[in-house]
Amino acid sequence: MPTLAPIRIEYDHPHSNKVGAKISTEHAWAKVLNEPTPNERIELKAKIKRLLKEQNAVLVAHYYVHPDLQDLAEETGGCVSDSLEMARFGRDHPAKTVVVCGVRFMGETAKILNPEKRVLMPELEAECSLDLGCPPDEFNKFCDEYPDRTVVVYANTSAAVKARADWMVTSSIGLKIVEHLHAQGKKILWAPDRHLGAYIQSQTGADMLMWQGSCIVHDEFKTFELEELKKKHPHAKILVHPESPASVVRLADVVGSTTQIIKAAQTLDATEFIVATDKGIFHKMKAAAPGKIFIEAPTAGNSATCKSCAHCPWMAMNGLANLAEVLANGANEIHVDAEIGSRAKLSIQRMLDFAKGLNLGAVLTQAPGSNRDGVGPA
Repeated sequence: MPTLAPIRIEYDHPHSNKVGAKISTEHAWAKVLNEPTPNERIELKAKIKRLLKEQNAVLVAHYYVHPDLQDLAEETGGCVSDSLEMARFGRDHPAKTVVVCGVRFMGETAKILNPEKRVLMPELEAECSLDLGCPPDEFNKFCDEYPDRTVVVYANTSAAVKARADWMVTSSIGLKIVEHLHAQGKKILWAPDRHLGAYIQSQTGADMLMWQGSCIVHDEFKTFELEELKKKHPHAKILVHPESPASVVRLADVVGSTTQIIKAAQTLDATEFIVATDKGIFHKMKAAAPGKIFIEAPTAGNSATCKSCAHCPWMAMNGLANLAEVLANGANEIHVDAEIGSRAKLSIQRMLDFAKGLNLGAVLTQAPGSNRDGVGPA
């Protein structure tokens, strides 16, 4: 199979010497809101509920955002889910406004699938290292160099990158789509997450040329420390998101998406779980599997050397205060160029049609039985 020298993109291993640079994790952490007091929390939730009703708006939240936002979404008839289900929920809901608590590419995907609706976000600077590490202009040049390859991109990308793609995939169906393309003799250009791409390549044997991107949360999980933690908890099952390095994935009892990790905690015959994904998911896991114990997989270190400490700094920028402010003033609306949105929708719809044709709609939200069945939505 062909190899490609690693592309030295600044955001592959994110760090910035520019003080206050928008893409730096320092900038993101600096904008995380202070925790409201108990009384402030009550007042903010009441205000948000009132504004959602007044504005015919629905709240959708990712598993990685603050528990207050997850609870509020469900209390008000919205949803807590993975990125694609968030967008699809907004599409199928009669609300005129969709409020997305997550990161920017999620807001863009919601707008692509709901062009007639207003899409708001609590914080427009809530980004994603995979998205930031795959700039559309550089990605277009990369694609131009390999015109014979079918372009397959992960959901964690901008609207412009999706518009250049032949297929957009979530990890639930990415493996099956790559299998399908491989069976047709297609060569794949994959972006942006190299770990997820390598996992799919290992399962399919497909000819895949990788963009060298990574998630700052999952890229930090460490094999040696995980092995040592497993020794301390010998009966614990290890649940790993496939954006993690291959050496970490190999230690997993289950490899899966956010949704699948939650399902695994519910269904596996174990009381302890070591979880290698963003620790924001623990709120939903504890609710879905009460009485079970969830342990954070070790990262690069719980110190100044840790860029994320298993929590996305951009997800952490979402809070009750900026959510209430956005609903009150209508700011932070997501806009996607109409032409780009139309082309991006084609790559998304191709995936949805493929899933429907194979009766795979349920695979977008249901966990597989083992770590060789593929993985779920991001």
